Amino acid sequence: MTFADLGLSDELLKAVNESGYTEPTPIQASAIPSVLMMRDIVAIAQTGTGKTAAFVLPMIDILGEGRSRARMPRSLILEPTRELAAQVAENFEKYGKYHKLSMALLIGGVSMGDQQKALEKGVDVLIATPGRLMDLFGRGKILLTGCNLLVIDEADRMLDMGFIPDIEEICTKLPKQRQTLLFSATMPPPIKKLADKFLSNPKTIEVARPATANINIKQWLVPVSASKKRDKLTELLRLEDVKTAIIFSNRKTTVRDLNKALQRQGFRSSEIHGDMEQSQRIAELDRFKAGDVNILVASDVAARGLDIKGVSHVFNFDAPWHPDDYVHRIGRTGRAGATGVAFTLVTADDAENIANIEKLTGLKIDRYEGAEDEPASAATSRGRGRAKPDAKAPKAEAKPARTRGAKAAPVEAETPVEVERPARPARAPREARAPRDERPAREERPAREERPAREERPARDSRPPRQERPARDERPARRPQDDGPDEGWNGPMPDFLMAKLTD
Repeated sequence: MTFADLGLSDELLKAVNESGYTEPTPIQASAIPSVLMMRDIVAIAQTGTGKTAAFVLPMIDILGEGRSRARMPRSLILEPTRELAAQVAENFEKYGKYHKLSMALLIGGVSMGDQQKALEKGVDVLIATPGRLMDLFGRGKILLTGCNLLVIDEADRMLDMGFIPDIEEICTKLPKQRQTLLFSATMPPPIKKLADKFLSNPKTIEVARPATANINIKQWLVPVSASKKRDKLTELLRLEDVKTAIIFSNRKTTVRDLNKALQRQGFRSSEIHGDMEQSQRIAELDRFKAGDVNILVASDVAARGLDIKGVSHVFNFDAPWHPDDYVHRIGRTGRAGATGVAFTLVTADDAENIANIEKLTGLKIDRYEGAEDEPASAATSRGRGRAKPDAKAPKAEAKPARTRGAKAAPVEAETPVEVERPARPARAPREARAPRDERPAREERPAREERPAREERPARDSRPPRQERPARDERPARRPQDDGPDEGWNGPMPDFLMAKLTD
């Protein structure tokens, strides 16, 4: 089957051929005809199978007729991350170059003024993250009443990031008579509930069992202690034929530290994580795609949907906490029918995470040949670093017993050497104490001096009375009495001050 058999227009087929694609993937072959028939669909396929082109190509033909109006986009594509939104925009530019379709990208980290100007001109395709879209809608800068086509991409990732309530609110603001396309690699119950609520008689397209890994990717587990993870990663990067590789870590701080460590060892590496500005993230991705760097250290912000050709290896420096993330991480390699290799460094603390991954994918992951196994006791001691002794190893010779106060005997001596202790000095004899039967009885001991009885004590009235205080008027004055008029500070008052004033 070719793309021409799917009912696409000649202009679109020309753009697809110029991009180097001739045969559609299974998800594209199943989804494109249904989308062109204006059906609601729920597409479930593992990552790296071409889901983006499965809705971009038919959308271009559907939107080829009609005109856009100011602040009223004709179609809406919701993406969980900025990188995925930018990638979808690149696909529209690549496949729609022979169609006159206008497009706007609403993502965080860029100027909101430029986005508002694009909306004022009118757009056929609006690609947005839920947060920025809700922000502009709350400001009254956008109307969704003219949006007749909705695409919810990476729906399971939307669930992980907490966007499902926002998506439900957005769906209530769209016209009821619309076409809705839902794409996801997995289908947890909340996503199934969302599809049942907002999709009308959808057609379910499933080209692979949910959460299955690509069979073209060889997967390995590399047991290692936590303190030697960087050394083991460096060893794998040098031993393997690594052309381009993505190294995933669970924490942003680990991404920064690991990138600096690789650069110090001479690797051409770069980093991308959520704390970087959007312009920086796009610039680092462009460097990686252009080949300026061949190793990209990333957080899970790059685990979903990024289509970078030629990625030969994926390294999980940290085992992912969620098993679904493992499927998306390793899906960055082995894309479009190519082969790839995925290594996961595992410590004793990762046993539960690995068990969940193998349960989800239904695949027992092989251990990497040549990797040093973890100590047997590490799984129980949780990384305490003490391994049980090998049963085959010769037991250490028992140390000779030591006697109190003696020096250790030589190793070659079979029996301990006895040392004679010095005699202790004799203690002074204690005074002889009379036997108990010869001691005087308790009643024969002298009695204590007894206090006189209460009735024999002197009466209170016989005590000398207190001296009575004189009456208040008979007491001497505390301050001297006023002895007459003041005669001045230093003597008699001057006459001129005593003189009477005359008229």
